[in-house]
Amino acid sequence: MENQGLYLTAFQRKLLQKNLESDLRSEYRRRIEIMLLADAGQSQTQICEALRCAQETARHWIAMAQTGNAHHWNDRLMGRPKTVNQQFLERLQELASNSPREFGYSFERWTAQWLSKHLAKELGIKISSCHVNRLLKEMGLSTRQKRQTAPKDSGIAIHDIQSNAEPNFFWSFNFIKTSN
Repeated sequence: MENQGLYLTAFQRKLLQKNLESDLRSEYRRRIEIMLLADAGQSQTQICEALRCAQETARHWIAMAQTGNAHHWNDRLMGRPKTVNQQFLERLQELASNSPREFGYSFERWTAQWLSKHLAKELGIKISSCHVNRLLKEMGLSTRQKRQTAPKDSGIAIHDIQSNAEPNFFWSFNFIKTSN
């Protein structure tokens, strides 16, 4: 007969141990290890020392094991949720490639802030203007106006530039003796 743990069923324990064998992010691995150690009778302090994790993290996952919710170890995703989806990216590209006037605005060029506002209103996804600029850059787009290069023969030559007859000195120097 298999060893009886404090909180987990034999099925839960086997499932968690099997998941430890797979290639997991370290945070997910730690969740499972916390629950298995708690089930084996280790205290929260012992678990925190062994896994070098925060008391709050250990407390939460010990409670999950105690309440029979060990199977939820991967329900809470890591990091910030990804809000930008393919529909958002396609719409951003469409907007940035066209004049804002085509969409009812009075101005001629998009700014990242206006793109952000428009997409938030249209799709309900709010992102910062900095993030809009990052996404545009990844697409090879920009809200900045393209620089126009001067034609090769602009009609201006260096000899056309007037110079003042007297030199104008804007700088004055104060020498201060310093000790070494």
